[in-house]
Amino acid sequence: MTHDDSVTLPGGERIAKLGQGTWEMGEHPKRRAAEIAALRAGIELGMTLIDTAEMYGEGATETLLGEALAGLREQVFLVSKVYPHNASARGVVAACEASLRRLRTDRLDLYLLHWRGQFGLEETIEGFEALHRAGKIRYWGVSNFDVDDMRELVDAGGAACATNQILYNVARRGAEFDLLPWMRERGMPAMAYSPIDHLRLPKRSVLDEIAHARGISAIQVALAWVLAQPGVCAIPKAGSVEHVEENRRALDLRLGEDERAAIDAFFKPPRSKRPLEML
Repeated sequence: MTHDDSVTLPGGERIAKLGQGTWEMGEHPKRRAAEIAALRAGIELGMTLIDTAEMYGEGATETLLGEALAGLREQVFLVSKVYPHNASARGVVAACEASLRRLRTDRLDLYLLHWRGQFGLEETIEGFEALHRAGKIRYWGVSNFDVDDMRELVDAGGAACATNQILYNVARRGAEFDLLPWMRERGMPAMAYSPIDHLRLPKRSVLDEIAHARGISAIQVALAWVLAQPGVCAIPKAGSVEHVEENRRALDLRLGEDERAAIDAFFKPPRSKRPLEML
């Protein structure tokens, strides 16, 4: 991997800058074959960072992903997430072991706390570290943590946190004010979920103007914008081979200075603190 198509974890390992999300996959039998084909095509295209969660389809998504990864597991940097209500020291271990069974693998490359819940961070970290010692996870991290949560995590003994997965896209830029700078100072990449805002982006915007001028899609422009941000990787979902190929082409797009300025004028960067949004 090159610096253009990867981000670097705090320990020095590089992972794909453009990966694949799986939210809502595995929930509709008629889509199953197309979803598996899309995931496998994405891996062949170098989109080897794949994110899932026990919450997605209450395990159905992990089951589908386990099937999709048959014969390809060694090529993938595999991420899953634990429910907050399972994030006790013992609960984290049990939840991870259940995810491993569904995913048909003996380890996760990265295991995240999906969002903060009832258990103290020290207890969750204890579970993560036990899994790491047992070789069942290689790294651990968090999701949906704002900057104050990240500071509290470090104070609780969480200096080994590898990443923070957050809602970040051209329309939701609040993290740029303080969270992303805080993470960059510590060499910690952000993992952007819903990088095209779960298809909620405005129907008519500067993205469409740029797309029309270039002969591409507005989705590709929005995704290229996220991928251009330093220290950020993205995990868009694609339910078809055609869609995953469209996403992959966004990695090769380079927005010009005038295009970036036009995007900033329409989707304004934050001038003050905004609470971190989540889906």
